[in-house]
Amino acid sequence: MLEIHATDIGWMLVASSLAGLVDAIVGGGGLIMVPSLFGLFPQAVPATLLGTNKAASAWGTGWAAWQYAKRVKLPSARLWVAMATAMTGAATGSWLATQVPAQRFRMALPVVLAAVWAYTLWKKDMGHTHAPHRSATQEAALASLLGGLIGFYDGLFGPGTGSFFVFALVRVLGWDFLHASAAAKRLNLATNLASLAWFVPHGHVVWALSLPMAVANVAGSSVGAHLALKHGTRFVRGVFLLVVGALILKTAWDAWHLVGG
Repeated sequence: MLEIHATDIGWMLVASSLAGLVDAIVGGGGLIMVPSLFGLFPQAVPATLLGTNKAASAWGTGWAAWQYAKRVKLPSARLWVAMATAMTGAATGSWLATQVPAQRFRMALPVVLAAVWAYTLWKKDMGHTHAPHRSATQEAALASLLGGLIGFYDGLFGPGTGSFFVFALVRVLGWDFLHASAAAKRLNLATNLASLAWFVPHGHVVWALSLPMAVANVAGSSVGAHLALKHGTRFVRGVFLLVVGALILKTAWDAWHLVGG
């Protein structure tokens, strides 16, 4: 069990609220929450910290998904299938993560993120207009494929999952950033629940920490969803570029330490 002090909870409430705000807009809340947990509890089992993070962030993601659902119309029937494949992918990835080391993924991730960031910056009009260009059948099939692939990545490794969902929906389906972010919340919630189905039975959630974090995450998520809905797709695109840029720096730093260490 973790030895938790009041100051630890205080720091994690701040981190969780900020993570909820960022995650509700465009994903990437783990960029704040996971390093905070590992920094405060360096001796803890990594799976326990990851499970505690998922148990808190799932509430904020679910709340944001509900906030978006009230204002942004999405093809729900197609997304249900994509959510199912995302859960299957995440469960498979979570199992595989216990079988293979993740070092290669960690080293490749900043390169992949840099390509996503550069492409989004280059294609200045990408995601500004909601213009789906696939048939309903094609859209359902592609959304399901994306859900399974990115869900698998989330279970296996995880950083930037929400941002990958947003980028994929914009690039592949022709959605704008606001609709893509709304859909990404549902898909990310599905992957979080699939991961928790493994973490909770194995005792990898510290409820005394995750529950107050969940309250803070929901509070931050409410603010983030409000900002995204108020300011629209250009605002979401701008935050997307900022978050992915920060992810590039963080993952490159981790990979550099991995090589050097």
